[in-house]
Amino acid sequence: MTATLEETTAPEAKAGLSRPVRITLYVVVGLVVLSLIRVITGATDLTSNGTVSAALMLAVPIGLAGLGGLWSERAGVVNIGLEGMMILGTFGAGWIGWQHGPWAGVLMAVAFGAIGGLVHAVATVTFGVDHVVSGVAINILGLGATQYLAGELLADTPGGGETQSPQISGLPKPSVPGLTSVLEPLESHHWFLLSDLAGILRGLLTNVSILTIISILLVIATYVILWQTPFGLRLRSVGEDPHAAESLGVKVRLYKYVAVVVSGGLAGLAGAFLAIVASSLYREGQTGGRGYIGLAAMIFGNWRPGGLVAGAGLFGYTDAMQLRNATAVHALLLVVFALLLVVTALNLYRRRWVTAGVGLVFAVLSLVWYLATDELPGPITTMTPYVTTLLVLALAAQHLRMPKADGLVYRPEGK
Repeated sequence: MTATLEETTAPEAKAGLSRPVRITLYVVVGLVVLSLIRVITGATDLTSNGTVSAALMLAVPIGLAGLGGLWSERAGVVNIGLEGMMILGTFGAGWIGWQHGPWAGVLMAVAFGAIGGLVHAVATVTFGVDHVVSGVAINILGLGATQYLAGELLADTPGGGETQSPQISGLPKPSVPGLTSVLEPLESHHWFLLSDLAGILRGLLTNVSILTIISILLVIATYVILWQTPFGLRLRSVGEDPHAAESLGVKVRLYKYVAVVVSGGLAGLAGAFLAIVASSLYREGQTGGRGYIGLAAMIFGNWRPGGLVAGAGLFGYTDAMQLRNATAVHALLLVVFALLLVVTALNLYRRRWVTAGVGLVFAVLSLVWYLATDELPGPITTMTPYVTTLLVLALAAQHLRMPKADGLVYRPEGK
């Protein structure tokens, strides 16, 4: 069993650099490239405080949903129902939050999401229902249940209605003391690299919602629990080979239940973030498919927290760009060009000739598109974050390894 849980380390050994060193290099190179593109295009929003702050806010619910999917799938249960659990979370936060405060709303959102996860666990673990079928049913049930409950519980509320809740008071947004007074002048000078770094740090360290900080801590806690504790080893063994785990005394069904309920709770927390931090109220349809995007980010991240954060951050950043202005989105074509060049170089190094060729073609197309136009049409601007994320993730994520028993219906020995 131990062998099946070990992640492939050969590529890292061949690279000759430890993971922290490589991540640091990627960050430094990325910052230099963004700074160069900002200087060339004059699109100051590429690394501005506002863009980074918006990207962080947009990335958090996607990251939380993906984190929920990671817990579930590491235990061998595919959770397509993340979207429905997020919907339940948004309603729970809106219904309780406007009456009893935002923290009560957060707790209710987590509880509603966990209930959705429990229903999914009962269907898939106890009754052996196909995981995808159960997940789709959860999505339909979540939408239908919240529409009905909103009509019953919110229709006559002050400022609310059948499709939205009254306003919810906000959560604290702490900042690092004294940082704004130092970084704001640096950012305003638009110096190469230094001003970009100042803008990014302002966006990450000032006026950050307490729920964002909690979300970051949950990512760290997930890594520690699942990869550094005996409990995490047993849970991952359930997702790799449940029958071998059972033979060693692991209570397979219990671990699957725990993982899927935690998954639902995290998706509910993502819904709370949308309702309380991003919107200050519950509104029908406000999840906008982020549960599915979170699932895609988790897959791109190879079922690991670090990769999941990278995927969610990429979507959050590109989505924030299209919310800023047309100049920034047009400059994003050069960012896409640079990203695809890096991906192409990595694929050439790994001798993936076809993927490298496809990446190079799209990189050239991005550059030609930038040079031939002054701005992007409105519909294209809206599509940009989705297309960019899909393109980069599809070309970058070529060696994925899902848990071996992920999605398989588990039946105990002798039954």
